[in-house]
Amino acid sequence: MPESIQQPPNRAEGDVNLSPRRKQWVAEHIGKQTATLLAQDQRYFLHQSLSTPCLNAVKGSEGIYLEDLQGRKIMDFHGNSVHQVGYGNPRVIEAIKQQLEQLPFCPRRYTNQAAVDLARRLVDLAPHGLGKVLFAPGGTAAMGMALKLARYATNRHKTISMWDSFHGASLDAISIGGEALFRKDVGPLLPGTEHIPPPTQGKCYFNCTDEAHTGCTDYLDYILEMQGDVAAVIAEPIRWTTVELPPKGYWLKVRDICDRHGALLILDEIPSALGRTGKMFVCEHFDVAPDMLVIGKGLGGGVFPMAALLARNELDIVGDRALGHYTHEKSSVGCAAALATLDCLYEDNLIQASIDLGQYALQRLRAMQDSYPLIHEIRGLGLYFGVELRRHGEPACDQADIVLYHSLSNGLSYKVGGGCVLILCPPMTITRQQLDTALDILESGIQSVS
Repeated sequence: MPESIQQPPNRAEGDVNLSPRRKQWVAEHIGKQTATLLAQDQRYFLHQSLSTPCLNAVKGSEGIYLEDLQGRKIMDFHGNSVHQVGYGNPRVIEAIKQQLEQLPFCPRRYTNQAAVDLARRLVDLAPHGLGKVLFAPGGTAAMGMALKLARYATNRHKTISMWDSFHGASLDAISIGGEALFRKDVGPLLPGTEHIPPPTQGKCYFNCTDEAHTGCTDYLDYILEMQGDVAAVIAEPIRWTTVELPPKGYWLKVRDICDRHGALLILDEIPSALGRTGKMFVCEHFDVAPDMLVIGKGLGGGVFPMAALLARNELDIVGDRALGHYTHEKSSVGCAAALATLDCLYEDNLIQASIDLGQYALQRLRAMQDSYPLIHEIRGLGLYFGVELRRHGEPACDQADIVLYHSLSNGLSYKVGGGCVLILCPPMTITRQQLDTALDILESGIQSVS
């Protein structure tokens, strides 16, 4: 491979589908059958950034592995964040089969046992006070419900969210989101959607270094005071696509500021909840309870599209209007998959495994950092890691691209965030031996450019 290929200037977080290295990788690794299917995919699907053109085609998935059409096994440390309990988890599949035979669909007019059981289970697990639930077929839809409920509850429409954040791809979600990839040139967005810098300790706009992140929180306090009519502050408790962790005292300060100004706090844990970080919900790491919590992705066990809005009991105030009204709102099959997923997390001790294996992986990654100056920083929580590459103080985007394609060539798939952060997000069912194999592949790639 060439040692240096300049990335396109419009590089975005996520999968870098415009990399010049892709064409060369495809020529070396993709057979005729796969190439034919990829061409058909490109012919029939609308093209969009981050998902076209596709890199490869898969025919199977099991555990931590994808299998492509050429029979190669790929360790999936990407998974679109849905694979906490692994692909094809037997318990999840069996629950889905049983529900398909008994109640394959439940119209909105009716309820069903699986839906009620899942709602009760989530309320029992959720941070204190979140006693009401509403399901949706995806995280973006659940975030839309949260935005509407915030307006009804406060009689205000303004929001404060963060630059570089992602809350979904619909028009309302990109209005509160902060990624240029989704906002640029799309035209007018929702009114009143204000943004502030994200709380990246030591690297934020205000150069905060203290645990309360005083510069950032003072700015939030100032904006809420000046606006005077903000309905909600909306944020990811950790920045998922670059693994940016705020200082521990930040969210407690934000919670206090919201309370003083009458703004709701909505936390988006769509990709990050359900145990992967070592706790069921990420906000538990920061000892903060939001007014609303949005979850999704892995809730359907890596099979069924499921998301949920959890809200305080006091916010159950719009029984005469529609927040979601989705066709699959109380999907019997989706709820059965989610219940089985929760069973796996606890009965198979997957959350504890995330803690134990996460600590082990961090030790290995930090040992790599000691050996390779290209590794600028290691960040992680549970089984979720960011490996930031920098050279001469600048983002090492080209090197990250080389390492990614080296890993893909050796059977390891993951995402690159922010151009230079290798995002490692394995299923929680991974074994230590499998984790070691993946980290060996990663280290070999980093060594090749160091």
